[in-house]
Amino acid sequence: MRVLIDTHVFIWYVQSSDRLPSFVTAIINDGRNDILLSIASVWEMAIKQSTGKLNLGNPYASFISEQMKLNSMELLPVRLEHLNLITTLPLHHRDPFDRLLIAQAIAEDILFISADSVFSLYPVRLMWE
Repeated sequence: MRVLIDTHVFIWYVQSSDRLPSFVTAIINDGRNDILLSIASVWEMAIKQSTGKLNLGNPYASFISEQMKLNSMELLPVRLEHLNLITTLPLHHRDPFDRLLIAQAIAEDILFISADSVFSLYPVRLMWE
């Protein structure tokens, strides 16, 4: 199964946060699943790290690449079809990173894991609790 994880899911997972439900951890840990992290999430974390809103505890560049390798995660690039889809999405969510993640999940027809309930307003295969 191909699975796109939201930015906060990645952060909670690598920090072993109690906020992450055990079934989500099980999905990520299941070696049969392809776990994708969007370049949009990587970009969002870079911005938050640079503004002091996120502390990963290690240098940003090495932390992201080490965690992706350690946890067998793949980087999902932004494609033109993802951006084209954004132009047709209703404005239920105004955050540009989240809108891109939704567009990617829809365009790629993959399961999206996020705690953000607003995503349920979009035609996406969403999983949380």
